[in-house]
Amino acid sequence: MREQQAAALPAYTGKDLGATWQRERTIFKLWAPTASAVRVLLYATGSDDEPDAGLRGYHLMEPTGQGVWQVHVEENLAGVYYVYALQFEGKEGEVLTADPYARACGINGRRSMVIDLASAAPEGWEKDRRPEIPAHARCIWETHVGDFSADPAGGVPEAWRGKYLGFTAENTCLDGDPEKPTCLAYLKGLGVSHVQLMPIFDYGRIDEADPDGYNWGYDPVNYNVPEGSYATDPYHGEVRVRECRAMIAAIHRAGLGVVMDVVYNHTYQPDGWLERTVPGYYCRRTPDGHLTNGSGCGCDLASERRMMRKYIVDSCLYWAREYHVDGFRFDLMALEDAETMNAIRAALDALPGGRDILMYGEPWMGGGTCMDTGARPSDKGALDVLDPRIGFFCDATRDDIKGGVFDAKSPGYVNGGPYHGVHLLHAVDAWQDGEAGFRPRAAGQVVQYVSAHDNYTLWDKLKLVAGRTNFDDPDADLLAQNRMAAGIYLTCRGLPFMLSGEEFARTKGGNGNSYLGPQPVNRLDWRRAAEMQPLVDYYRGLLEIRRAHPELSGAAGETAPILLAMPGWMIGFVLEKQDGEGELAVYYNPETTSQWVELPGGPWRRLCDGTRAGARPFGEELSGHVELAPVSVNIFVRQ
Repeated sequence: MREQQAAALPAYTGKDLGATWQRERTIFKLWAPTASAVRVLLYATGSDDEPDAGLRGYHLMEPTGQGVWQVHVEENLAGVYYVYALQFEGKEGEVLTADPYARACGINGRRSMVIDLASAAPEGWEKDRRPEIPAHARCIWETHVGDFSADPAGGVPEAWRGKYLGFTAENTCLDGDPEKPTCLAYLKGLGVSHVQLMPIFDYGRIDEADPDGYNWGYDPVNYNVPEGSYATDPYHGEVRVRECRAMIAAIHRAGLGVVMDVVYNHTYQPDGWLERTVPGYYCRRTPDGHLTNGSGCGCDLASERRMMRKYIVDSCLYWAREYHVDGFRFDLMALEDAETMNAIRAALDALPGGRDILMYGEPWMGGGTCMDTGARPSDKGALDVLDPRIGFFCDATRDDIKGGVFDAKSPGYVNGGPYHGVHLLHAVDAWQDGEAGFRPRAAGQVVQYVSAHDNYTLWDKLKLVAGRTNFDDPDADLLAQNRMAAGIYLTCRGLPFMLSGEEFARTKGGNGNSYLGPQPVNRLDWRRAAEMQPLVDYYRGLLEIRRAHPELSGAAGETAPILLAMPGWMIGFVLEKQDGEGELAVYYNPETTSQWVELPGGPWRRLCDGTRAGARPFGEELSGHVELAPVSVNIFVRQ
């Protein structure tokens, strides 16, 4: 469908597409402006492989304007499954599709389900509230629902391991030892503020009935339905809804926010529910009619088109309202146009407390695409028009600290390439000087990180640069590099982010792309977390410092860091509090030998010496020349 034809289709302005359940009736509405006839087919089960499967009947739908087809079915259909059958002029037969606007579905998402959302709420859901987290205290911890609780030694009941309910298990610990907490009990004490969940909407690729199935989840099928493989029962649509909400409520009770990793840039297959409903409309195409492949999946979604934009905005609002999520991380955000991203931000802001809902994403795409005329991709080149509260992952910080992600052996500042310090000088103030070719409008836009689910874990990257394949061994020099990497991005301005387990030297044995599993490679190893307790404590201490000193984040627009003249490749800077009282002095020493520096007028005491960190000062008062340990970050507070 060409751009002009797509623009000519009527747009629907209502907010009730899908199946709206009422006790006496259900109203089905579908936007399908190019269809010539539409039926809704009702089924007793979500698949034909279940007991009592069969067609219950069908109802003809009528056009009601703005491209919408509608029918009122005068009975209580809660728990009934359905699909649409569409006819198109000039084409034989019907096209069967699940409902793109579905809120529940059967196993593997091929049939939608009518749901009474109120009856699919866990106990106490009406009292669930988003935690209030100051901007300067934010730190994101990324995990996968399956990875989080799958470890048999983690203390989670077997039926809940790798499931939504794994987050609800209380007081879990390693092998029954209460001194070694796991899962949510561990996370409550770490000091992060938000849990980012890799995709939890219904995705393809795996059979939800297969207990050994594993995938990261970047294959969207039903955008407004929780994934069934994480539910204890994937066959009954209300179970996944209830258990997903229970997970979020448990994370909230722990005082943490929940960020959804969302993939609005492509669908699992080109022949998905959106494209079946309005063929040619939802996906981008080249001038000669071929699907574009900026996502690497062969079916980029045209966010710049009115009804695709509405779909994305409405979907984010739905998750925010009905699941109480606290933020959204956008996969391949550059495939979304800037106007759509700003529309999402504005819609979320209009919700009660909505201005505290986070938005950030990847400011890149996986290849070329073809946006309609005038649309701008949401990459670093669009920072002049993107709302300053839409953040982006900073690959410059990542690669300068540990080395490039596309060359396993390339070093960064902490592991053999100290010359990267020339660039890291700009990372300290969240790259706001524009020296890197992009200019953030606020420090909080910049997601500062060194590891995420993509590419090697930080620990594996350090091992590979060092030419070592004993990934489980806790090499002392590499632990120093790990601590230094954390110390840098946790003292740079911006929004800090880490892959779950980075704080205990998580390893995948050198696997840099484990999206297909197996789960034992991906799951969090809670025994390793206990073995690496000194490293965990170090991360905890850095996070304490960050919470105690808001000037580190730059969230309130404090005075920019004052860079100090330093010898060699060392970096030093001083931070002032907004009220002008108190100061921090921070030093990065990438050298493999101790270095001496002169502190500004003091006296000072240490908060971090490269191996120990915390908000309470330790050691003697210092002034004049001080020694910095090799490969370390040092933080001093003026007395």
